[in-house]
Amino acid sequence: MNIRQRIIVYRTKAITALERGERPRAPYFASILDITNKLYNTFVMNNTTPRLDAAFSALADPTRRAILARLALGETTVMEIAKPFEMTQPAISRHLKVLEDAGLIVRRVEGSKRPCRIAPDAIADVDRWLGMLREVLAKNYNRLDSILASMMADERKERP
Repeated sequence: MNIRQRIIVYRTKAITALERGERPRAPYFASILDITNKLYNTFVMNNTTPRLDAAFSALADPTRRAILARLALGETTVMEIAKPFEMTQPAISRHLKVLEDAGLIVRRVEGSKRPCRIAPDAIADVDRWLGMLREVLAKNYNRLDSILASMMADERKERP
């Protein structure tokens, strides 16, 4: 059994114990925070994802996000990208270099122009990672809904 399967088994046993009103015992996780820490340590710290880290680092800047939004409309030159911003062309070029180093955009040389476009593979990597988080959150919300529904049903039964 690999680590991911073990985490799922431990998590399921811990949640089952919590639903029964019991405290999970070792080696099961004592709380949801322990589960989160274990998942973080296993999947984030042990699986180095430098490309994904670089992408999120590049996306942390609002100017770079605006540049990506512009490039989502199609390929364009550095001068056209710089027009709506109140900054110099060299400053825009530095932002583009960060985006290029993160693998989010691709630049090519066309005479004296440097057209840029979005790199779909890097965007797909980010979307795939976010999709995994969406799936986990959806499962958590569904489980919470079922627990709340059972609690409400129990309250109705207890009322005279």
